[in-house]
Amino acid sequence: MARVKRAVNAHKKRRAVLEAAKGYRGQRSRLYRKAKEQVTHSLVYNYNDRKKRKGDFRQLWIQRINAAARENGMTYNRLIQGLKAANIEVDRKILAELAVNDTNAFAALVEVAQKALPSDVNAPKTAA
Repeated sequence: MARVKRAVNAHKKRRAVLEAAKGYRGQRSRLYRKAKEQVTHSLVYNYNDRKKRKGDFRQLWIQRINAAARENGMTYNRLIQGLKAANIEVDRKILAELAVNDTNAFAALVEVAQKALPSDVNAPKTAA
């Protein structure tokens, strides 16, 4: 059986890990074992933060919508409730975009939502 030399593969693997660890501080960029641990953790952080980014953007959109809705005399909560009552399906990303870039269109949506809401919020619901 022929002898298998693995030095080339080992060096290639180590070089790849150390390349990925460039820019890290101290031993984490120079020593293979420390660099490997840090690169693995970095990949985990990267994955989790890609998931977290979606929630962060949703939170930002809601803040922008709420601010614009309050400028038009309505709260975020009531705006969403009114849009659902009026059967208008606009997602929060588009609403936030309208709130920032097209205030007239957003104001029109607020008017529609206002009209779709009952005048007395605390009135008992009647089965009709």
